[in-house]
Amino acid sequence: MVQHVDVWRPYIKDVLQSKVSELKLLGYDAANETEVWECLKKKVWKKEQEKPLFQVVQDILHLSGNIYMSYLTVQSQQHTDLMAQIEALTSSEKQ
Repeated sequence: MVQHVDVWRPYIKDVLQSKVSELKLLGYDAANETEVWECLKKKVWKKEQEKPLFQVVQDILHLSGNIYMSYLTVQSQQHTDLMAQIEALTSSEKQ
């Protein structure tokens, strides 16, 4: 049965928690289920989010530290850019 990956999430909580534990062992101390899930959706499943359960589990278990680090780097840069834009807007309003 093929469904959107979000439908499978409640059924694979243990698999997701296992990946979080693995990432923490690799030194990603701030890893959490939500962040790992978003990484999978944006990096691994960005083109196809309709998958069978076994494929979702396999993708979670095969998520590498490199892909996760790449996701974190992009997120950090986007957050920094947003903060810079907000700062620019608020400083121009004060003038």
